[in-house]
Amino acid sequence: MSERPYVTLSCAMSIDGYLDSAEPHRLAMSNAADLDRVDDVRALHDAIMVGASTVRRDNPRLLVRDAARRARRLASGRRESPAKVTVTASGDLAPDAAFFTTGEGPRIVYCPQDRVAELRRRLGDRATVVGIGDDCVMMAALLDDLAAHRGVRSLMVEGGGTVLTQFLGADLVDELHLVIAPFFVGEARAPRVVGPAAFPWTASRRARLADTCQIGDVVLLRYALSDRFGMLEDQSTEAGRESVAAEIP
Repeated sequence: MSERPYVTLSCAMSIDGYLDSAEPHRLAMSNAADLDRVDDVRALHDAIMVGASTVRRDNPRLLVRDAARRARRLASGRRESPAKVTVTASGDLAPDAAFFTTGEGPRIVYCPQDRVAELRRRLGDRATVVGIGDDCVMMAALLDDLAAHRGVRSLMVEGGGTVLTQFLGADLVDELHLVIAPFFVGEARAPRVVGPAAFPWTASRRARLADTCQIGDVVLLRYALSDRFGMLEDQSTEAGRESVAAEIP
């Protein structure tokens, strides 16, 4: 079996642990400088993943924005932006969402087996629909499929809370990028970063803080959550050397 993809989990939260407001409009947790950092991290990965609720609520494009980063990806033999991945239990995804209509890369939708036929009919050639499981998609099985059948060696997971909880609770994350915004939300109905789960990091097994960085008015905490931490940088360095070598006559 192929080695599962390297997983970077990236999210921004308020001081009191919320991902967003309960209001319909999106609450910006980050700032321009941190969004540019996120764009740089995206450019390092083979695929980007969000849950279906994030596709519905935020309508994200999930593309690399910076032209120089897109050019570097092309020079290394990759597409301008990573493949897009989402997961849905209900099958409630609109084919005109930006997830499906922007960018040129693959779009992969994971769902339970009984949702496959309807989703394929609804989405047509805008996405590859993959059925896993009877009631819900397990993230370990999703990673196995990405590695074995989609050529994905690295995955950046950007939310929402349900997906973050599933990855963290199953101990499938190699590194966590957690950005703290300088305000509180304080709304009972607002989405939290994670829900209840049996997380592997406890008071007796603390996560290792690998780096901290102030970025304007937010703070980035970078945690090493597996013994594979740092492998993504090694892969990127290797890809860069291969690109340079290919240009030498």
